[in-house]
Parts: sequence; structure tokens; C-alpha cells
Amino acid sequence: MKAIASEPAVGEGAGRRSGLAPALVAARAEAGLIALLFVLAAVAWWSTADRMNGMDDGPGTGLGALGWFLGVWVVMMAAMMFPSVWPTVALYARMTRSKARVTPLLFAAGYILTWATGGLLAYGLFDLGRALVGGELSWDAAGRWLAGGTLVIAAAYELTPMKDICLGKCRSPLGFLLGSWRDGPAGAVSMGARHGAWCLGCCWALMASLFALGVMSLVWMAFVAALIAVEKLVPWGRAATYGTAAVLLVLGVVLIAAPDAVPGLTTPGDGGMMDHMGDAGGMRTR
Repeated sequence: MKAIASEPAVGEGAGRRSGLAPALVAARAEAGLIALLFVLAAVAWWSTADRMNGMDDGPGTGLGALGWFLGVWVVMMAAMMFPSVWPTVALYARMTRSKARVTPLLFAAGYILTWATGGLLAYGLFDLGRALVGGELSWDAAGRWLAGGTLVIAAAYELTPMKDICLGKCRSPLGFLLGSWRDGPAGAVSMGARHGAWCLGCCWALMASLFALGVMSLVWMAFVAALIAVEKLVPWGRAATYGTAAVLLVLGVVLIAAPDAVPGLTTPGDGGMMDHMGDAGGMRTR
């Protein structure tokens, strides 16, 4: 593994070494790779918008058949996460610049693989909830409280030590790479998957918020993606997490008290929040 040529010397700017500065140095050398990541993200946004057109039923939107959902979920994660994971991928590419150029893409693939696993878990939990209590979760009964409570829990998680630890790994690409280095293509996939695990630990509550607001809503998908990018990329990370917590808390309270006041929210009908999930597999098979 080679060091980054323009990286600050040991003892010089120690704070910068633990942050995004080395990734910014790498970005200048790996502009083509970063451009490719953003092109892939743009294609994923286009594909997601096409496949999710007219599917937003608000909180509790049906997830469809497992295979269909997993395909949509993977594309969604590429759209949402590639714009914020580029510092780590660029720095990884710079540190392996003398080796196979495909390894950064394998790193990104491993990262998405972890998020695909998280999607499978979310699908299972959602399906289990439908089987156990779906009929009792009408929007005007417990459904509204479940959706709002999910947002409040997500707000609380923003302020926990675990959130800080996981976000620190996302905001310090150099520290993560040096502490988790593995050589070769298999190592690239493994490291990408590890980084994805830290990212999942950082952002699972934000993804739960997406389910609470409407997982098939392009508007809320963009909203959550923006929160993730701000937390990972802005220099004032602590202020970003507090701001995110405040936004989620307000959304949760308003969703319970006055859902019609939430802009962009599709309010479910009188049926159970999860009742329409059973029909989704046959309806959403494009």
C-alpha cells in the first residue's frame, strides 16, 4: 500500500489527517473515478424515479415481492449513497494507484452489498410487522403514532455515542482505510463491505425515517439522502447531527399532531398502513 504523495507529514496537521483533507487531495487525482460515481448515482436516480412513479402511498407503502424490492433497493442505495461515499472511494483508489483499476469499483460493490443486506433485514421486519399487527395499524389509529414515533426514535439516535462512533468512521476515510486494509480484489470487496457496515450503523435510523415517511417517495428519498450527505461531508459535523435530530423530531411531532401540515407527505387511506403490501408484488412488476 502506498501513501498519498501530498498527504501532510506526521505531526503536521494531525486534525486534518483524521478528517476529509486527505480525501480531497486524492479527489484531484481521481476526478475521473468521482465523476463515474456521480454518473452512476444520476443513472440510479433516473431509474428509481422511473420504477417508483406513482407508487408513493405514504407511510407503510407496500414493498412488493422480495426480488422486486431488492432490485429497487439496491438502485436506491446507489443513488442515495454514492454522492456521499466518494471521499472514501477516491482515497482508496489513490492508495492503490499502482494496482488494478477495477478495485475501487469492487470497493463500491462491497459497500452496496452491505446495504443490500440491510434492505433484506428491513423487508423481513416490515413483513413480520404486517403479519403480526398489520390489521391494527390503520392510519387514524396506531399507524400515525408508529410513523411519528419512528421519526422521534431516529432523532434520539442522532445524539447517541454509537452514532458518533459510526459517523466518525464515515468522516475519516484515511483512518478507516489504514485500520481495515486488505490487499487484492477480495480485500477491496471486504473493505467496501466493512465501510458499508459503519455507514449502515450511522444511517439506519435515517433509513427507518424514509420508511415512516414513504419509502417509495422520490421527494423523501432525496430529503434523507441530503441529510446523509450533510452529516458526512460538511466540516461542522456535530452541528449537522444536532440539526438533523431537530428536523426529525419536529417532523415526528407534526406527523402525529397534524400530518396534513407536512409538505410532500402522502397520507394513507383508512385501510391498515401495511394492508396494501400484499398486493404490491403483483402490481409492481415492471
